[in-house]
Amino acid sequence: MMNDTILIPAEKMKEIFFSVLLKYGFEKEKAESCAEIFVANSVDGVYSHSVNRFASFVKLVEKGFIIPNNEPEKVHGMNALEQWDGKLGPGVLNAVRATDRAIQIAKDNGLGCVALANTNHWMRGGYYGWQTAKNNFVFIGWTNTIANMPAWGAVDSRLGNNPLVIAVPYNGEAIVLDMATSQFSYGALELAKMKNADLPVHGGFNVKGELTKKASEILESKRVLPVGYWKGAGLSLLMDILSAILSGGRSTHEITQRKIEYGLSQVFIAIDLQHLKNYKGIETCINNIITDYKRSTPGEEKEIIFPGERVLKTRENNLKNGIPVMKKVWSEIETLL
Repeated sequence: MMNDTILIPAEKMKEIFFSVLLKYGFEKEKAESCAEIFVANSVDGVYSHSVNRFASFVKLVEKGFIIPNNEPEKVHGMNALEQWDGKLGPGVLNAVRATDRAIQIAKDNGLGCVALANTNHWMRGGYYGWQTAKNNFVFIGWTNTIANMPAWGAVDSRLGNNPLVIAVPYNGEAIVLDMATSQFSYGALELAKMKNADLPVHGGFNVKGELTKKASEILESKRVLPVGYWKGAGLSLLMDILSAILSGGRSTHEITQRKIEYGLSQVFIAIDLQHLKNYKGIETCINNIITDYKRSTPGEEKEIIFPGERVLKTRENNLKNGIPVMKKVWSEIETLL
């Protein structure tokens, strides 16, 4: 364990988060739910979108960009698709509500889609994938963001690093892909900078236009690398278009005009596998696919893992030993009490 990192028990972290949220105007039930989500994401090892973001989340509450006790509201519905207004409520709570509603619609229709406008950052999108898959549903979801990624071939940011989540039930747990459309999310870059650690692969350009593994250089230039180069840029563009038109909410360029990232547009899709004709054979099908996948010949002594597999080991370790947190991050959180 590095000297600049401390271990915080999950229960202690939840108590601190709960107390802070109460102080900043959250009703008790909402404070508890919000704290639980931040802690769950910390336990799962996604520190960049949980404990490391908690202080900035609270500051947005303090400034009025996140309205603690606002409830999302359905504004339009047509069979399996509903449009909701997030009322600028906490993004994590709005996302849980939208996911639950998508699941309920899917139970009736086989597929359910909730498009959510005027909401806030959902923090770790994978949380809603796990939430859905643990209920034996498939999940597909995405969100737009403020402009923070250049189009391929550009130097200025017109795209968001719009995250995409796909989750499938698997052996009582889940296979969960949770990815930004940039090679590394800004949260991951900030964490690497705090640790003074190089990225494992090129993550963007420096101010000279050179590819770099230095997070600090990428944060300085604000030129993150789209995943798959032009493919990631194209994916981001289409996700932004769909987020805006399905929800009736703001697009990335409209969010960017506000200077602060709030009032986002998101899409939540749930699929009820039990409605499928081949339902009884799905578990065997997935097991066979993963078995074959695991037969891959590893290169450079690397373990072959599926998306979300590492989370299970991290979760077990962090619950047993405590959640590793950078000292400077925890000190800032304690000042909020």
